[in-house]
Amino acid sequence: MTADPHWNQPIRSTGKPIEQAVAALVLLHGRGASAAEILTLGQELVGPEVAIVAPEAAGHTWYPYSFLAPVESNEPWLGSALRLVETSIQRLEGAGIIRRHIALAGFSQGACLASEWVARTATRLAALIAFTGGRIGPPGTTFDASGDLTGMPIYLSAGEPDPHVPWERMEATRDCFERMGAKVTLKCWPGRPHSILRQEVEDARNILAESLAATWRTD
Repeated sequence: MTADPHWNQPIRSTGKPIEQAVAALVLLHGRGASAAEILTLGQELVGPEVAIVAPEAAGHTWYPYSFLAPVESNEPWLGSALRLVETSIQRLEGAGIIRRHIALAGFSQGACLASEWVARTATRLAALIAFTGGRIGPPGTTFDASGDLTGMPIYLSAGEPDPHVPWERMEATRDCFERMGAKVTLKCWPGRPHSILRQEVEDARNILAESLAATWRTD
């Protein structure tokens, strides 16, 4: 085991070439999945004018244990994964796409990672989309909400019950982001399996269309 297990992992892309795009979507796959798989979701979420990138986790998992396990038990994988998210965004910045023109989305383990990165860095992106995932930490964790995400659109959704993500964590994640000033939408889908519904895709697509267009108008 290395101290930075994800450091040399590939970052896949599709959609508009990064060098030609003014907006981008970063996607984080779930446990056992791949960057290539979640890139197909990205093509349903944004139009052809948006660059889509997806880093790939080493061994197809961002961290080995549940996101509800003690944080230290998921190190050094979690810290390495958070750094790879930052690297992915910095690569887009290097091509001229500013952070306010970048949205971040993920499913399951990827949604947890996306939520945690936004909360820890307090980075005001175009939007955060978290399909079945929330902030990382054991039950009873008091989540820091000291950063400023004023007005940032955040979409959180999950089934109830879900075998991996308790609804209480989705609510705690919403509360954390609202305390940071974000504009949060939380949707519960009773009886939904651990997957993404067509309506969730439609919801997210609408949020991304509006938030990315808003950045073009204001920046």
